[in-house]
Amino acid sequence: MSLIRLNDVSIRFENTQILREAFFRLEPGDRVGLIGRNGSGKSTILKLALGQVTADAGTVTLDPGTRVGYFSQFSELNGESTITEVLDELFAPIKALEAELAAIDAAIAADSSQSTELDRLIHRQAELFEDMDRLDGWDYPRRIDTALTTLGFNEAHRVCAIDELSGGWRNRAALAKILLEQPDVLLLDEPTNYLDVAGVEWLESWFRSFRGAAIIVSHDRRFLDGVVTRIIEVENFHLHEYPGNFGEYVVQKQFRLKTLEQQFLHESELLAFEAEGISDRREAAKAASRTLDNQLAHIKKTRSPRPVDTIITDIYGGLHVKDSLCRIESLSKAYGEKTLFTDLTFEIRRGNRIVILGSNGSGKTTLLRVLAGEETADFGEVAWASGAAVVSYNQVLDGLDDDDTVSHSVNAMPGSLAFTATRKSVNRFLAMFQFSEADLKQKIGNLSGGQRSRVAMAQCLLSGAAVLLLDEPTNHLDMASTQVMERALIHFPGAVVVVSHDRFFTDKIATRHLVFGSEAAQPGEIVVRAA
Repeated sequence: MSLIRLNDVSIRFENTQILREAFFRLEPGDRVGLIGRNGSGKSTILKLALGQVTADAGTVTLDPGTRVGYFSQFSELNGESTITEVLDELFAPIKALEAELAAIDAAIAADSSQSTELDRLIHRQAELFEDMDRLDGWDYPRRIDTALTTLGFNEAHRVCAIDELSGGWRNRAALAKILLEQPDVLLLDEPTNYLDVAGVEWLESWFRSFRGAAIIVSHDRRFLDGVVTRIIEVENFHLHEYPGNFGEYVVQKQFRLKTLEQQFLHESELLAFEAEGISDRREAAKAASRTLDNQLAHIKKTRSPRPVDTIITDIYGGLHVKDSLCRIESLSKAYGEKTLFTDLTFEIRRGNRIVILGSNGSGKTTLLRVLAGEETADFGEVAWASGAAVVSYNQVLDGLDDDDTVSHSVNAMPGSLAFTATRKSVNRFLAMFQFSEADLKQKIGNLSGGQRSRVAMAQCLLSGAAVLLLDEPTNHLDMASTQVMERALIHFPGAVVVVSHDRFFTDKIATRHLVFGSEAAQPGEIVVRAA
């Protein structure tokens, strides 16, 4: 029996078609990865299953009695409560049974002389004991403690308001709630956003023991590769199914793309890069005599340029960058008694793609803010080379003008490559980045969160800056946009410093790692210590 069924479903929002004649079934034990471009309708499918939106045509059916757990980046949690209070509320029926048992104990202890009333109390007490056994309610505090301990919550995290936690810890709080709810079906909307690598790996391992079914909206390719049993892609208002994990989807879609229209000209090529990324890691991992990074670099050198690469190199052909861009000397930063990093020294050079790794709250974003001049270090110096322009993705995203058009905002930045590259090159680049002519005329205030992220990323990539500072740049980009960004960063002649938990992305682009809290450095790593 299918747990969730979409039968011939069509839905529009205002004048925009979202789904047309969509069919889908979620079977027990299914792990479905739901993918598609920003605005294609992925979240709408979850809302249809939840009954939050209604289809214009067709039927959406949920099997009676199915318990559904929904995760959407901590949006359902009461930010004023602590995570312990939120989880405690899940056991309200059990706590009501406990309160009634306590009242019965008190009444029996009072040694009532009315034997009829005493018999009634004892009978009711036996019923409550059975209910507690059935609900496994005797040790729910231990279950709460186990869930929080498994997810790494220390005492400070447990007693502060959820709104005071970082984004990653708020995500873990929402996941802890779902873990204790034990639903039959999980609906997860971008569950890995803001989780650090350890958190993502924990979620992967948790899925190995989860016996229910799940629909997972995610752009995290390595996570999908390790968790899902089939991929559903929302494309041109329809649902296309690919059996297997993400790696198998990449191979299957390459064959399907051969029959598609010209609008997918570059997508086949980008999928080929995905297949190469997967096979590269497998091939490199077999060679025990060389490090993984060296093996990947050797494999990539043997490949000839593809048209996608040519479009990008045409853009960057006129961008000339100095060899040495920034020297960081003895940098230290603390908040109160918590030291984030101390005596940090390294250099940013042309061609560096430095990926910053570490747990949530370890200081990764703070270091980027210090490099961008948004915060001041306690000690040490950040010495930028004369004329070395720096652009921060987060600053650009926060500074988008709602009244500006996409075209003007992308092309009119001071120093933009739109002024030095040919118009044809810029237009080809923007088309590859999924900007149609109609999109370019849109006002930024009318865009979705994912579309705004694409605008900000296009601004950064075309900014003409020598150094790009990127904090979790894949969080709101769809896969196609992430693939284009990856190719652009690989060919970018300047330097890139990026914080990201997306392991597939970082494996592709990194030339060096800056690791917070690592005990020993691996080749190419810079170790950051807190004390």
